[in-house]
Amino acid sequence: MSQNAEPELHYLEYYEDFLAKVRVLSRKIRESDWQPEFIIGVGRGGLVPAVYISHQLALPMLSIDHSSKVPGFADELLGKVAGMSAAGKRLLFVDDINDSGGTIAYIRQLLVDGGCKADNLRFAVLINNVRSRATAELWVDEIDRDQDKRWFVFPWEAVGTKDAIVEEARSVPERLS
Repeated sequence: MSQNAEPELHYLEYYEDFLAKVRVLSRKIRESDWQPEFIIGVGRGGLVPAVYISHQLALPMLSIDHSSKVPGFADELLGKVAGMSAAGKRLLFVDDINDSGGTIAYIRQLLVDGGCKADNLRFAVLINNVRSRATAELWVDEIDRDQDKRWFVFPWEAVGTKDAIVEEARSVPERLS
């Protein structure tokens, strides 16, 4: 795909579809052998699903704003979360999509560096890319990014301008071509 080509935008904007995905993910969490004590939304994309899952499972929610790229901000919070894990708390991180795996890998590494116990940590996403370099333990839909080049636009993103959505999609051309 050339830098100027229009990405294939796939809008996931129907509330009922989103709610159905949240219910499926919540059911998978509830039925798993591993039960979290906290839901942690990964900002920005994971915050909305995390709030819904937190309510669905009646669990407290924390948030980590990874997307802001403010130096040290998320890292400091992740240090506190790593301490919670080291003290025995089970933490489920929620994001919208595990695409390249960059977010999950980054968070896992910071948590490990902060003393996190790996057994107390899981990731859940609405959409999981089988080609991702990091693992999400729970997901609703699975894609193969080698075959599926759609840029997923979640309901909370759909309120943005098309230009902004296209610009964000083009910022990671390796996912589109």
